[in-house]
This record gives sequence, structure tokens and C-alpha cells, in this order.
Amino acid sequence: MRILLSSNHRYPAYGERGTGPHPRELPSGSGHHIKDLLAKGLSELGHEVFYLLKKGAAAPLPPGVTLVTEPIADVDIYHNFAFRDEDIIAYMEQNRRPWVTTCHLDLRARGKQLPATTPNWIFVSKTLAHSHNSERFVWNGIDPGDFVYSKDKDNYLMFMSALDWAMDKGLETALSVAQEAGAPLVVAGTAGTYDVIHEVERMCRATGATFVGDVRGGEKARLLARAKGILFPTTLNEAFGLVMVEALMSGTPVICSDRGACSEIVFPEIGFLCRAKKDYLEAIQRLETIDPEVCRARAMRDYHYLRMAAEYVREYADEADKRKHN
Repeated sequence: MRILLSSNHRYPAYGERGTGPHPRELPSGSGHHIKDLLAKGLSELGHEVFYLLKKGAAAPLPPGVTLVTEPIADVDIYHNFAFRDEDIIAYMEQNRRPWVTTCHLDLRARGKQLPATTPNWIFVSKTLAHSHNSERFVWNGIDPGDFVYSKDKDNYLMFMSALDWAMDKGLETALSVAQEAGAPLVVAGTAGTYDVIHEVERMCRATGATFVGDVRGGEKARLLARAKGILFPTTLNEAFGLVMVEALMSGTPVICSDRGACSEIVFPEIGFLCRAKKDYLEAIQRLETIDPEVCRARAMRDYHYLRMAAEYVREYADEADKRKHN
């Protein structure tokens, strides 16, 4: 297939170096990183990929992926990511080209208005799809080459989040349960402003946690691999929770809330779903019952970027077939 993807970031979304205790424009960037991995995966599956990046690229794109600065109509499908680029969608409609869009967030949980969805919206989890009266979803996928698998663990827990949403992601709970359990906690992430970063630093100092700021590349991979567990006590209708599958790919079990898509991703053999504080405390004591190899195997099976790309190809074919018969 000839596939046009678009995004509003500069490629690549993830770099090898973090900013430490300093802000960055896209504190998470995870949604954009998924787009980069999808482009790579589609090309590796043998498809011709055109990547419309209005901010260009700071590094060569993957083999088989062509950078474009304007939309092209000579494609089999256009794949947009919410927020939608209405001008490009209008261009595709004018040229009678099928298109789909992926929704990565429950925008209502962020206090934002969700645009009217249409049947060609694809969500990143079954839970998020059901929240918008849809059955159409494709789980995110990641590259195992970006992570280090380790069966051996050090004596610390980890919390990682875009810090602008750290409270919604459960930072206070993570700090509290780690302190009560006597477990060292490493907190990673950055925000768009120093005010947010400094407040998280203050909270970490007050509870004895170690704040490392923004980590990327090898440093992030090492921290995830050596942690004995990831704490993800989100209070949101979690759309997916990428940090959970990054931990699993590293062989690290997950301790999370039961909100949103967490129950789609975490099962007893790879982690713990929690509701109350006592559940988190009990889970910390039981981390050694989880086999890191099982965590890694589950991530390789369900959350590999090539699996994600293959599922999107099926969605593209379905959408093209619907357009053909309408």
C-alpha cells in the first residue's frame, strides 16, 4: 500500500539525550514517537510510506519512508492523528481518498472538548474506544531495541510521567506508598515549565524520593530495566499507559490502578491492579513473585511496533473497502 502519515512534530520525537531537570516543548512526546514507530513498521512490512512533517526532520527517516511537506493524493490511505488536520482531510475528501485518524487521549479527562468522532476514528485501547461508543482500536507498539531486558533488579521502584500530568498520573500516591513501604523511589519526567518541575522536585525531597528529571535513550532503558517495579497509580480514564509496556519490555512488573486501559494491559502474571493504598503496599511486597521473562514475553507478543503496524494495515484495508462500496 501507499500510505500517507502526518504529524506536527519534528522527527524524531525521541532523542538519545534527556533534558534532566529542565523543560522541553513536548514533555512526553510519546504519541509522536508512536507515529515515528508506525512509519518505520509500515515500511519494514513492505509498504510505501510518505511522512508529512510540517516541522521537518532532524535525522534521516527510516529506509522506505519519504519525507513530504505537502499532502499527496496518489495514496491508498491517509492516516491522521488527533488533533486532526482538517485541511488535509478536506484535500483527501476532495480527491476521494480514504482516511483514518487515531485518538491517543481521553481529551475529556484533560478538560478539553472532544471533536465529533466518526466511524473512521481508531482508538489506542478497547477501553478508550468504548468510552467513545466504538469498537475500533489498535494497541500501541514499541521497539524492543530501545530497551534493555534484565532479569536482575536493583532495590528501587520507578515512577515516570510527563510532569504536567503527574498528579493525575498518581505521583502523590506513588510517593506515599513508596515511603510507607520503605522502598526507594526514582521519579523521572519533565514538564513545559520550571514551576512544575520545581514543585515535583520539592515533593520528592519531602518524601525521600530521587528526582532524575527527563531521561531518554540508554539512561531511560537502564533505569526501567533495573527497577524492581513501576508504579503507575493513574487516576485518569487511562487511554493506554505507554510507560507500563515500556516497563514490561524491560522485564519489569507493573503496579497500577484499575483505571482506564490498565486492566487491558496488566494481568496477575505481569503485575498488580490496585484500588486502595493497602493494595499498592501489598503489591510492593509481592513483586518478587513476578517473572521478568514473562513480562518481556508478553510485551514482545502484544506491544511490538510491527504488530501495531500490521493491525493498522488491516484497518487501512477495511477503510479503503468501505470507501469503495459507499
